[in-house]
Amino acid sequence: MRRQSVERTTRETCLRVDLEIDGRGRAEVECPIGFFRHLLETFARHAAIDLRLSLAGDLDVDQHHLVEDAGLALGDALRRALGEKRGIRRAGCFCFPMDEALAAAAVDLSGRPFARLDAKFRGRRCGDFELALLDDFFAALAASLAAALHLRVLCGRSDHHKVEALFKALGRALRDAWSVDERAGGEIPSTKGVL
Repeated sequence: MRRQSVERTTRETCLRVDLEIDGRGRAEVECPIGFFRHLLETFARHAAIDLRLSLAGDLDVDQHHLVEDAGLALGDALRRALGEKRGIRRAGCFCFPMDEALAAAAVDLSGRPFARLDAKFRGRRCGDFELALLDDFFAALAASLAAALHLRVLCGRSDHHKVEALFKALGRALRDAWSVDERAGGEIPSTKGVL
């Protein structure tokens, strides 16, 4: 079973992640930032992981610490749950349409962290969430997951639709990347023999 639990406690945040990669997309997320909670639940549904996530932090300062640490803790739990990554497909990509918005995600569970987000938004916030923090969340996720993430909003009018389409596309791309490839015979998907 590809399961993992991670706790992260600092002077700024307190987080707990419990997840199962081979789940059904069920999510229980406790987060004081409503729209961010919605995005994490959406991600879990489309990644088909079972996720319990509890987030608390110094929102009297701003949202940055909580959002970045959420990426670090989530990525750490996913990386640990994947283990040596034997027999997985390794890479995945997905384009997700949400009404007038279209977002694309391409991922490689390569062991080499990199994150690129190419997206423009009309506002500074979506609901109660600061959109500028998306870069920090995806960078932290890529670093702790040890994966290359390329994310792009191709078109759209509504910031809500654009951001939600990004999280759905990422979930679907990761779901494809960590799925078991029966033809791989349990091998590590790299000519180096290690990821």
